[in-house]
Amino acid sequence: MKLQPIVVSLLDTDLYKFNMDQVIFHKHTDLCGQYFFKCRSKDVVFTPEMEEEINAQIDHLCTLSFKKEELDYLRSIRFIKDDYVEFLRLWRPIRDYVSVSRDENGELSIEVNGPLFSAMQFEIFLLEIVNEVYFRMQYDYEKLVKSAEEKLDAKIKALNDGTYTFKFAEFGCRRRLSREWEDVVVRRLATETDKCVGTSNVFLAMKYDLTPIGTYAHEYVQMYQGIDEIPLAYTNHYAMKDWYDEYQGDNGTALTDTITTDLFLRDFNRAMVNNYTGVRHDSGDPCEWGEKIINHYKSYGVDPKTKLLLFSDSLDFDRAQALYDRFKDRAKVSFGIGTFCSNDTCERALNIVIKLQYVNGRPVAKLSDTPGKAMCRDEAYLDYLRRSVDFRLEREK
Repeated sequence: MKLQPIVVSLLDTDLYKFNMDQVIFHKHTDLCGQYFFKCRSKDVVFTPEMEEEINAQIDHLCTLSFKKEELDYLRSIRFIKDDYVEFLRLWRPIRDYVSVSRDENGELSIEVNGPLFSAMQFEIFLLEIVNEVYFRMQYDYEKLVKSAEEKLDAKIKALNDGTYTFKFAEFGCRRRLSREWEDVVVRRLATETDKCVGTSNVFLAMKYDLTPIGTYAHEYVQMYQGIDEIPLAYTNHYAMKDWYDEYQGDNGTALTDTITTDLFLRDFNRAMVNNYTGVRHDSGDPCEWGEKIINHYKSYGVDPKTKLLLFSDSLDFDRAQALYDRFKDRAKVSFGIGTFCSNDTCERALNIVIKLQYVNGRPVAKLSDTPGKAMCRDEAYLDYLRRSVDFRLEREK
């Protein structure tokens, strides 16, 4: 079974890939990274035919380059700079950076290894490819789409009849059912409701004249663990400083949980509180997190109603509504909702990730506020990172 090309535009990715890459392009071109794929879902088997198709799709991805209209669109985004767009005019995905294999049990392995400014761009494309290959080749795709259509109809009805009153952005690139289905979802949510404020997918934002939405990911903070002169427990400080230097308060929503929110708040001082428009939640109890952030703003005499709480961790509409009801009168509240929008079918969605694991040969890790989300190929390093975080938290009580 040969599939049509899955990725047909290099804009078919999350905005935060460009956000982070621009900082790396301007400040850290000496960094090299290694990324590894992991399927967290149990009992998932990738067949030899799937492996072959995934490789063929990556081959096609690496023939793409940015079109003039795509570069012009990136240039129109307020905080994307001309010199970075000119770099992208020359850039293309390099096939040699990616290797794919599977073992005798059907477990899929993917590794990306190259200069960080280039290697990091593969993540979303590869997840899009793996997802679509798997769902088209494992199931009756038309049956999946039919079930997704029925669920989308019900969601749109509930968004319009007052069941749900919050606004949100579609964050569904990485785990979507397919390219064509995400297109349908974004178009319908944007045109048939007044609740969808934008999408993380830059191509679809351009296509439907929506706001492209994104900040930065855990890999951005993780990469500072690979810089020799930066102490591990202070990587949030240097990451936020570089981000502010690059964007001067524009594009200013900080991710809190890379090495725990408690440690993040040690570096989220008065200057950073003032410089950033808000923060994003991606692990741990969202209610506990929201209360902690609000109290932190109040400790600096800042009105939380002037700041954004962006929730993005495994949300569905019911969870988002509950969070909105709890915090709507106390802060600005928004949501990034991914798989529930882009891959809600009669079959379970895959929980797949591609994570940065080494920078310049040194292990790096995400701790997060949910212990099970930690991912590191070097257990000794992960223990050392935890101890570094705990030492600083204890010292700065």
